[in-house]
Amino acid sequence: MIDRHLVTLTVNGREHELLLESRKTLADTLREDLGLTGTHLGCEHGICGACTVLLDGEPVRACLVFGVQADGAEVRTVESLAEEGGELNDLQQSFSRNHGLQCGFCTPGFLMLAEAYLDTDPVGDAEEVREVVSANLCRCTGYQGIVDAVVEVAAARKEQRQA
Repeated sequence: MIDRHLVTLTVNGREHELLLESRKTLADTLREDLGLTGTHLGCEHGICGACTVLLDGEPVRACLVFGVQADGAEVRTVESLAEEGGELNDLQQSFSRNHGLQCGFCTPGFLMLAEAYLDTDPVGDAEEVREVVSANLCRCTGYQGIVDAVVEVAAARKEQRQA
C-alpha cells in the first residue's frame, strides 16, 4: 500500500494541490508533477546543490526535502527568475555576461542560491560571495565567473535600493 498525502504548494506564485507519496522528494515533485525541469538533480545526496530552490525564501536542497514537508510552503524555482515574455532577469544576464554558465548543469542551483543571498541586502564583495557559492559545486570549476556575476548584481541592486 502506497502512503499518499494531499499537500498544497505555492510554486513560483501559483498554488497547486498534489497527492504525493510520502517519500517523494521535492525535486521529483517539481520535475515530475509540475513539469518544472529547471531544478536539476545531481548527486541526490545534498552535496552538489544543483537542486537548490527557495523554500519560504531560504535555499534548500530539493533532493533532501520530501514534498510533503513543503506542505503549505512557498517554493521558488529557477523558472521564477525570468521576466514575463522570457527575458532573463539581471542575475541571469550577469551570469551570461561574466561566463558563469559553463556547461549549465549546476547553474539553476547557483542562481537560486545567489538569489537568496542577494535578497539579504548583502555586502556583496568577492570574498563574501565566494563563501556563499562554496555551498554548491561546479564540476567545470568556473567559480570566478559565478563570483563576478553575483558581485556585479549585488552592486547594481544596492545602487537601486539607495536611489
